[in-house]
Amino acid sequence: MLYNEFKIIKQFFNKKQKKTKNLIKGIGDDSALINIPSKYNLAISTDTLVEGVHFLKNIKPQDLGYKVLAVNLSDMAAMGAVPKWITIAITIPKINSYWLKNFTKGLFLLLNKYNMKLIGGDTTKGNLSINISIYGMVPKNNALLRNGANKGDLIYVTGTLGDSAAGLFLLKQNNKKKYKKNKELIKRHLNPIPRIEHGLALRNIASSAIDISDGLIKDLSHILKSSKCGANVYLESLPISKMLRNNFKEKKWLNWALSAGEDYEICFTVPKKNKTKLDIALYNLKVPYTCIGKINKSCKIKLFYKKKEIYIKYKGFDHFQKK
Repeated sequence: MLYNEFKIIKQFFNKKQKKTKNLIKGIGDDSALINIPSKYNLAISTDTLVEGVHFLKNIKPQDLGYKVLAVNLSDMAAMGAVPKWITIAITIPKINSYWLKNFTKGLFLLLNKYNMKLIGGDTTKGNLSINISIYGMVPKNNALLRNGANKGDLIYVTGTLGDSAAGLFLLKQNNKKKYKKNKELIKRHLNPIPRIEHGLALRNIASSAIDISDGLIKDLSHILKSSKCGANVYLESLPISKMLRNNFKEKKWLNWALSAGEDYEICFTVPKKNKTKLDIALYNLKVPYTCIGKINKSCKIKLFYKKKEIYIKYKGFDHFQKK
């Protein structure tokens, strides 16, 4: 079959999905039309993933389709928003029906899981890159923001840290034995789980939140800058999976946990008075959440190990840093 832009959209992207409330018009016109209820705000986020920068060239198309949406869903989770719709602009070097079929399989797997709709986008020719804009709804005055942390608030993270970086490290080694032995770490990199349910549960409990995409220290610093405060972080409290501890040296997994990024967990702060509410709200979600420190007034991050302050050079992910 000969494909052009419109045939690609029709066959691979314009798939039948369950109707969603508030969507007036999706794919098929010059723009989509959405009705936003008066008591809600529209949450919007955009991410671009470029081959060789954000994902490996040999990544399976189904894993890529999943991941490009998962990283956007993580932004919705950090805002406490319910994800509703996406638009996608995809640049591909050539038309490959096998690749497109499996890419959209991974994409729609996650879209359908969260009852979301693909409502528009664009396709063009060039080096492989995917841009997704995601739209969600959050009740007015209920969004989780970065600027609400206060002195004495407890700092938490969901899940575990550093697993994704370990998975990427293993994929780059291209060692089949290590691949089979560490499948879970690799899965954490290729198929991160957006913490949507946690974001919704944290409304009216957390004082600030951010998703961990560029590394714990770098992302936490965004909260501190917005809230004009500092933080004490206790390294012995960092949630590190047994698989990561058992397969890598401490120096390596500590660096990954602090600065590697792509964990897509939520880092959030909670006033001490809300601790009981937090425990009740997250109890049934069956995902660990760990207190790793507290907010102070210093306007900088202080790292402690067994009550002693230590100094570690750390960098988060930066698209423009020299390698």
